[in-house]
Amino acid sequence: MDTAPQIPVVLCLSGHDPTGGAGLQADVEAVAAQGAHALGVITALTVQDTVDVRRVVPVAVAQMAEQLDVLLADCRIDAIKIGLVGDAAQVALIRTAIERCAVPAVLDPVLRAGGGSRLAGDATTQALLDELLPRVTVATPNAAEARRLAPGHSDLDACAAELLSRGCRNLLVTGGDEPTADVVNSWHRPGAAPQRFVWPRRPGGFHGAGCTLAAALAARLAHGEALARALRHAQAYVQASLDHPLRIGRGRAIPRRSGHA
Repeated sequence: MDTAPQIPVVLCLSGHDPTGGAGLQADVEAVAAQGAHALGVITALTVQDTVDVRRVVPVAVAQMAEQLDVLLADCRIDAIKIGLVGDAAQVALIRTAIERCAVPAVLDPVLRAGGGSRLAGDATTQALLDELLPRVTVATPNAAEARRLAPGHSDLDACAAELLSRGCRNLLVTGGDEPTADVVNSWHRPGAAPQRFVWPRRPGGFHGAGCTLAAALAARLAHGEALARALRHAQAYVQASLDHPLRIGRGRAIPRRSGHA
């Protein structure tokens, strides 16, 4: 008889980053650091390094659907983390998985690479807004992504207000790439004033910090933590992972995710 203790399981739908800085590898490492286990379904293959993304190749929807059917029939899912969506055709499948699992879901709307390359076209961005944003527990856009999801606004609180009006339940807008002395992340939810989290800014830019945050947050929710507590834990974990980052290439450093739960 198997007496191994059960640990929370997080279903991660993300792109593959060959550098290991972001994407599914970041998810696996961040989830494991929280004492949970990651299941991985790849949404896109990429050609990239630590400087920028050169090409994104979406995985076929039929292949993703087959893999999800097998996993969901076999494994208990305690939370879902959604990262890079390969194209708009995948969105209906991801929405169905969220509805089928009925567990906390975290959406990291990856629209642009740290090096500046655009990763999601207009159709994919619109599908995220219409189909996924209203169905997840929390979305974690960075400032640039929040402004793209809510065009016409430069003020981040105004962006958040528009996204909440479209049915989003919770937003954590991150400020890592904003020109501020400290990093200011803002939690927005209906009927409440924004809650600010202020973190010391580490020198240089980072590749994969957003993936790390969303995956850690999903893992904390998989443990059954309330959202407020999970947000604090996930952000503190990311901050610790940036204290001694890894430099593996010519571009941005990557978070050192092990040993920082």
